[in-house]
Amino acid sequence: MLGSTHGTFTTDLRARVVACGEHPGARGTAVHGVTAVDGDRDVSGRPLHAPVPDLDRFFRPRSVAVVGASDAEGRPNTGITRQLIAWAERVGADLIPVHPTRTAVFGIPCAPSVTALASTHAEPVDLAVLLVADPLPVVEELAEAKVRFAVAFASGFAETGQEGADAQERLAAAVRRSGIRLLGPNTNLNAFERFREDLDGPAIALITQSGHQGRPVHTLQELGVRLSHWAPTGNEADLETADFISYFSQLPEVGSIACYVEGLKDGRSFLLAADRAARRGVPVVAVKVGRTETGARTAASHTGKLTGADQVVDAAMRQFGVIRVDGLDELQDTAALLARARRPVADGVVVYSISGGTGAHFSDLATAAGLRLPTLTQAKQDELHQWIPPYLNVANPVDNGGHPVGDWRGRKIIDAILADPSVGVLICPITGPFPPMSDRLAQDLVDAAEASDKLVCVVWGSPIGTEAAYRETLLGSSRVATFRTFANCIGAVNAYLDHHRFTAGYRSPFDEAPRTPSPSFRKAQALMRPGRQLSEHAAKQLLRAYGIRVPREQLVTSAAAAVRAAGLVGYPVVMKASGAQIAHKSELGLVKVGLTSASQVRDAYRELTDIARYEGVDLDGVLVCQMVGRGVEMVVGVTRDPLFGPTVTVGLGGVLVEVLNDTAVRVPPFGEAQARDMLGELRGRALLDGVRGAPPADVDALVEVVLRVQRMALELDGDLAELDINPLMVLPRGQGAVALDALAVCR
Repeated sequence: MLGSTHGTFTTDLRARVVACGEHPGARGTAVHGVTAVDGDRDVSGRPLHAPVPDLDRFFRPRSVAVVGASDAEGRPNTGITRQLIAWAERVGADLIPVHPTRTAVFGIPCAPSVTALASTHAEPVDLAVLLVADPLPVVEELAEAKVRFAVAFASGFAETGQEGADAQERLAAAVRRSGIRLLGPNTNLNAFERFREDLDGPAIALITQSGHQGRPVHTLQELGVRLSHWAPTGNEADLETADFISYFSQLPEVGSIACYVEGLKDGRSFLLAADRAARRGVPVVAVKVGRTETGARTAASHTGKLTGADQVVDAAMRQFGVIRVDGLDELQDTAALLARARRPVADGVVVYSISGGTGAHFSDLATAAGLRLPTLTQAKQDELHQWIPPYLNVANPVDNGGHPVGDWRGRKIIDAILADPSVGVLICPITGPFPPMSDRLAQDLVDAAEASDKLVCVVWGSPIGTEAAYRETLLGSSRVATFRTFANCIGAVNAYLDHHRFTAGYRSPFDEAPRTPSPSFRKAQALMRPGRQLSEHAAKQLLRAYGIRVPREQLVTSAAAAVRAAGLVGYPVVMKASGAQIAHKSELGLVKVGLTSASQVRDAYRELTDIARYEGVDLDGVLVCQMVGRGVEMVVGVTRDPLFGPTVTVGLGGVLVEVLNDTAVRVPPFGEAQARDMLGELRGRALLDGVRGAPPADVDALVEVVLRVQRMALELDGDLAELDINPLMVLPRGQGAVALDALAVCR
């Protein structure tokens, strides 16, 4: 569910990575979608901080202008105007209809135009709701009237194709010039919904790019879960998901942020917002569309958003603690639990059941999902057997054989479980109502939860959901987390424990991100050839500039020079054709391995150059390389994502890299802990620990290469389009890692 970001650049390993030093003078001031103070950027030119928009007067305005207000029967604007009038009354705002020919709407005096607002009202209007087909001309008038916020409902923008995207960019440019903040276009009335004022406790703040997709979370209010805000971001010409995450994470009443995201406006702004939430310990739970090509295509036609490569989005969310879920039911259950549950005092989970079968089934699923179900001590089991027959298993899961109904024993059992210091969560799956037993069980669970600082969860599996034990007893308590399915309960509890583990050790990677280039940058920049692929020899020089170890090798242009080079490098040697356009040398027969004599070297040189001539491949020479011992073949690379910029990938390498497809990715900046977490995500991670008698690999050296490659990706962001080190031979522990081959493509 969540990764760990405990390490940053301020580690011993980082010190080795940047031992070449830094010099003042960060290059470039390009803005990557986020406003930042000059100098407050990383070495790639991306912002390291973003301002938090003050949206208080958007959600709680003192005055609201409705441009295009109507009370004519049968007009769409009439229903919207009526809803806005009711909302303005609830939040205590003055509402001003704006209409060029009407003197009043629903009995409220009209302003004839937006520009007239400045002369008719002493204070600038906080919010303008635009019920017009083309909001562009109105935006410029709003700026003159000094209106702070606007909402544009109109559709027909980026979601419709290139022509609409151009229109949206014109609107966005006008908003930037005006200084107002705009929600939309292609948004709706969700921000002006009715929120219950009678509910207590931490609230969920909701962000959606589709209004209907937020309905399940909004209706949680009917189950007693508080909702404080709803931001329907639409096409995000100006205000975006990241703005609302940053704002909501600062509000003391917000316990969690629930998001339905179709696409991100800017990757860095999203990461900065998620970082802000992580620093404050506010959980962000998100459904992110775009796992499949169909979903990505549909999202583009709905809100015109770029969904991004899903593996990169997934990794970026894990890096910064965003909890990604798939279904809206998971979104509401996980967000509700995280909003209301206290910090765990232990990570042990106990399953308490009135049925041995239910306990076994639930425990099996929970353990497979990664929850820790500790075996209760013998002393605790003996204590429980005071009230539970001795033939029933109480080691965990605890089978009570039927919760006591007629006396105090049921509460004693639950209290005894919660008193165990290894237990942080008690889960009671009730697959169906069985009154009066299930009624008494529900009440005992509620009473115990109210008296405990530990999390109590109940799965009420009845498909009916109208039973008093569920509707009144369980849902009437803010201290019991109630679910309808095993899967949602397990997923939410996993997210709850992972979130608190993550935030307990969180250190922002932005605080330690490099701000100025290292001396390696100048060496590397001299090797760049804009728009071209580098030869293997040049690509390895690039790696060497950043302190990444490569084999001893020489580039030669004759057979005689190859023999001399082999003597200097030391037999046995490897010989490879080197040219800017060669991508897969092995497939073309352009690699010769294990050459042990001068005659073999001369023959290999002639054969390599003959093959290159036959294949029409231009060579800059032939590489005579040191033969490196056996190890674990890995791949480390850099690619560019349209949303997040440079990304770093590590995985199992060699000739089968495309077949195995066993890789992990991160978005810079990240620290040593995240680099190690990348390795933990690989299916073949055990190879690095040594299998079938092989020695453990030098994992520290591999992590160091990943961090050096990250530094290269950041510093050469404007120059390097792609880097592929394959294979990176990771030698036995203590012997390092060697880049046997490399491919680099310049931007």
